[in-house]
This record gives sequence, structure tokens and C-alpha cells, in this order.
Amino acid sequence: MINNEFIIRKIDPSEYNSLIDIWKRSSLPFKPEGRDTEQNILNQMQVKTNRFFVAEVNKELVAVVIASHNGRKGWINRLAVVPEFRGKGIATALLNKSEEFFLSNSVNIFACLIEDWNDISMEYFENKNYRSHKDIVYFTKKLSPNT
Repeated sequence: MINNEFIIRKIDPSEYNSLIDIWKRSSLPFKPEGRDTEQNILNQMQVKTNRFFVAEVNKELVAVVIASHNGRKGWINRLAVVPEFRGKGIATALLNKSEEFFLSNSVNIFACLIEDWNDISMEYFENKNYRSHKDIVYFTKKLSPNT
């Protein structure tokens, strides 16, 4: 039986494997030999403008979001809830916690990037009053294909 009660908290660095498990169970792509190595994630956790929030149910991590900002704009990254816990308000609680973190740092523009295949995420953010910008073209420069 699934308990509908959950807590939202910052992730502990020792929970790296649970974080990866959430991403895998949620079918979220990750780069285990690039930006998502344990050391890279642990380094990201130490940056004061980043927060890794997790949802915990019965001592099991079931969802995660990375909230980061540059002092101007807050970014919602890698919001993932494992399938059996979706539809219980966990994603919204993580989103709210992220927005509170941004506001506490005087950041009041919130953004996210969603890949074009991820209809579920697009619908979710549209329902949370995030506006799609079809006129923006995203560029990256990767120093390694694993990044």
C-alpha cells in the first residue's frame, strides 16, 4: 500500500544512488559518465545557488528536482517523480519548494527547458502557468559528448 504522505527536503550527498534510481525509474535521461557522475553531482550540491530537493515517502526517495539560479533567473531542472507516485501532488510540492528557494534569493523569474518529446512535462508546466516560448532557439557547446 502506498502512503500518500510525503516530506520535501534537501537531498543528502550520501543519497546519490537514490537520485540516479529516481531518474532511471522515471525514464529521465542522464549522463553517468559525464555531467551526472557522482563527483559532478556532489560538486553541484555544494554550490550555494543550487538546491537538490527530494520527496520522501516511508523513508524511500520517490522524486527529485534540481533548483538553480544565477541571481537573475531560476531554473527548474530534472523534475522527476517515479511512476507509482505520480498524481499525488509531489511534483507540485517540489515545484513550490523550488520557487520558494528562488524567491528567498530575490529571483522572481522561473524557467525550465523541456525536450520536445516530453509531452507530460510540457502539459504539467503549462498547467502551472509556465508559458511556452516557441520563438526561442536553444544552443549548447559541449566539450565532451558525455557532458
